[in-house]
Amino acid sequence: MRGLNKINSRAIPLLRINVDTDAIIPSREMKKVSKRGLSEGLFAGWRYLSNESRVLNPDFILNDPYYREAQILLSGDNFGCGSSREHAVWALHEYGIRVIIAPSFGAIFYKNCIRNGILPIVLNEEIITKFDNGNININLEEQKINESIKFEIAVADKEMLLQGLDDIDLNLKYINQIKSFEKIDRKQRAWAYL
Repeated sequence: MRGLNKINSRAIPLLRINVDTDAIIPSREMKKVSKRGLSEGLFAGWRYLSNESRVLNPDFILNDPYYREAQILLSGDNFGCGSSREHAVWALHEYGIRVIIAPSFGAIFYKNCIRNGILPIVLNEEIITKFDNGNININLEEQKINESIKFEIAVADKEMLLQGLDDIDLNLKYINQIKSFEKIDRKQRAWAYL
């Protein structure tokens, strides 16, 4: 996974509250267990006038050409609530979203973002609504937006994102200790390795 530090991008203002994982990617759009091919189903219920024809809804913000290359999504309270479906994060990432700024997140969704290379930033709603249609600069290392707005993130989460690590990568950092444990354990509990 690619590490994340600085992002300079337009921000898509999807300022709705309680955007749940079924709105982010409806279950009918999850035809695979792969992380690939999900971005087409991102916000499918809002993005298309018809699920069958896939005609784009011109009134939906993601269909506005101005935001086509945007990597930042602005939203309202409780973004990513609902089920624990990781497909929602996979679809956002494949679409190109690298940062989501909201007043709050569903707890499981927040962790899924970190594990999949998306930076979830918690900010006050008043600050979020003041971002204009221009670019937003985010510096994860300094934990700043536009050089003056500070945001908080757990140290471990920050390191995962900066280094582009997932849970497996984190475990592999301890491969020597794991191998040493296995060597000792094989001697003590040989029966477990049959």
